[in-house]
Amino acid sequence: MSKKRGGVLELAVLGLLQESPLHGYELRKRLNTLLGSLRALSYGSLYPALRDMQANGWIAEDLPDPDGAVDGAPALTGKRGKVVYKLTAEGKERFADLLSEAGPAAWEDENFGVHFAFFGQTDAEVRMRILEGRRSRLEERAYGVRASMARTRERLDSYTEELARHGLESAEREVRWIEELIASERTNGTTTSPLNNTVSKTEGADA
Repeated sequence: MSKKRGGVLELAVLGLLQESPLHGYELRKRLNTLLGSLRALSYGSLYPALRDMQANGWIAEDLPDPDGAVDGAPALTGKRGKVVYKLTAEGKERFADLLSEAGPAAWEDENFGVHFAFFGQTDAEVRMRILEGRRSRLEERAYGVRASMARTRERLDSYTEELARHGLESAEREVRWIEELIASERTNGTTTSPLNNTVSKTEGADA
């Protein structure tokens, strides 16, 4: 697993365990939904990450249920049973630190959706920086696509041109959505109103 992908997974795991303790099978299911682009997340990827987080003192496990594993999900310790993972005090601090990060990595395609999923627990100033950064990144992408299409239009076949147009429209659509969120933040300090109507656009945003 790359360092970049591992960081996203760490944020997602700690965020989910902040909500409630989970055993590995349920944790993996929720991660597959949350991470989107990492839907093929395997136990072989998840459990080493959990071991690392345990070693850092961010999560802890309850004693496994001796009745056996759930739906074939392996236990972290190699024992059969429902190993339940929970956040420690250090894990809560680590999660808070991750939520406070608002640099370029927070608004990249792979990371933005995960940060956005935990906006309800994120400081308003950090939310605004991430949203503005995401908007800038999308505007740069749209500008690049337009410039490329203008330079190479005569050399593009119809399918390649249509694919470029689709990417441009996707970026422009997400820019409009981000601008709605920014306007809501400035007015109310919350993303609640537009979120209810547009959260699905995040999931469908062009990667």
